[in-house]
Amino acid sequence: MVFKPAKTFGETPGIVEENPPLAELETAVASQLAGSDGIDASDIEVISIGNEICLRGLVYSESEVDRAVEVALSVPGVFKVSVDLEIVERTIH
Repeated sequence: MVFKPAKTFGETPGIVEENPPLAELETAVASQLAGSDGIDASDIEVISIGNEICLRGLVYSESEVDRAVEVALSVPGVFKVSVDLEIVERTIH
């Protein structure tokens, strides 16, 4: 058997993690949601199934749903977002 040195055309090969651990992906999305303007993420649950994120819970407007999807898709490693968010009326106790 003959082993040849790897050729990378002058660049050092990088290691890219294609499938980050599920908990890390969930945490990254949840952190981005919590720190984003335009979303009250306190009642949003983040679940990852491979590179797909499912957002489940309660929000107060359609714009929050749209913003949550936009934020989730901006996280590296997320390729698809499923939405199970219920829009409820905001009440003050």
